[in-house]
Amino acid sequence: MKIVVTGGAGFIGSHLVDRLVAEGYEVVVVDNLSSGRREYVNKAAELHIRDLKDPDWGVGIRGDVVFHFAANPEVRLSTTEPVVHFNENILATFHVLEWARHTGVRTVVFASSSTVYGDAEVIPTPEEEPYKPISVYGAAKAAGEVMCGAYARLYGMRCLAVRYANIVGPRLRHGVIYDFIMKLKRNPNVLEVLGDGTQRKSYLYIKDAVDATLAAWRKLEELNEPFLALNVGNVDAVRVLDIAQIVAEVMGLKPEIKLVPATPDGRGWPGDVKYMTLSITKLMRLTGWKPTMTSVEAVRKTAEDLARELWEPTRP
Repeated sequence: MKIVVTGGAGFIGSHLVDRLVAEGYEVVVVDNLSSGRREYVNKAAELHIRDLKDPDWGVGIRGDVVFHFAANPEVRLSTTEPVVHFNENILATFHVLEWARHTGVRTVVFASSSTVYGDAEVIPTPEEEPYKPISVYGAAKAAGEVMCGAYARLYGMRCLAVRYANIVGPRLRHGVIYDFIMKLKRNPNVLEVLGDGTQRKSYLYIKDAVDATLAAWRKLEELNEPFLALNVGNVDAVRVLDIAQIVAEVMGLKPEIKLVPATPDGRGWPGDVKYMTLSITKLMRLTGWKPTMTSVEAVRKTAEDLARELWEPTRP
């Protein structure tokens, strides 16, 4: 089986490629290297440097299954530059689906997000909750899911939408843990925390996320359903203020914490979901998968991973 991974030089995509190669699949990586890195691409995979915003990106590329993980992951950017997310998250997904339709791809796995739920009324949030995104990023992911479902039902392919919580681990180059480490590199005495610090969300370590993704994909292949959406997250959550303290501790620092709320209710930025914990009951029931780390353990392990990658401490 040949598997195409878009965004395979990025964070989740490169870890997924490593696993697929280890399991013996023939893997093709497509990435424009705008945020992904060539050195993250497994040497056993075939790399094509292409831009999915180009409708002809897929010329000469074939696969049985595509994991569409290419996207702009910056939720904050979608507030100020929505056109970026339209082009890189909606238009690019349309071009992938058109390529899949014309080349006979049998299954599309789409990297979606917990942000499709917005400020969910039910926490932990099950898959049955309606789309209510409060960011353009979340809206783009919801649009991608809807398009995937329509293509699956209309053109005879299958589509799995994987709604990720915060996925963390080595190679991560966005999000709060990375942000804190970079801030402390610049100024080890003060750590600015966007929001009031009470934001509480789930975090899942990358190995658990890849395990869950492959388990969900294999379950879809067994089912006679054109479209399936599954949450991939953790059973618990952690506050942003606690993450700041964990990162500072890992780096051996004791900075002054400066809280900077951007909205009256203490969000980090307009469009930021303040509380997020996904229900993963359906995924666990269907596949038997379950997380091996808590959110706090995943955050601490990632802080250690990124500190090794990004920061050289002066302490013994």
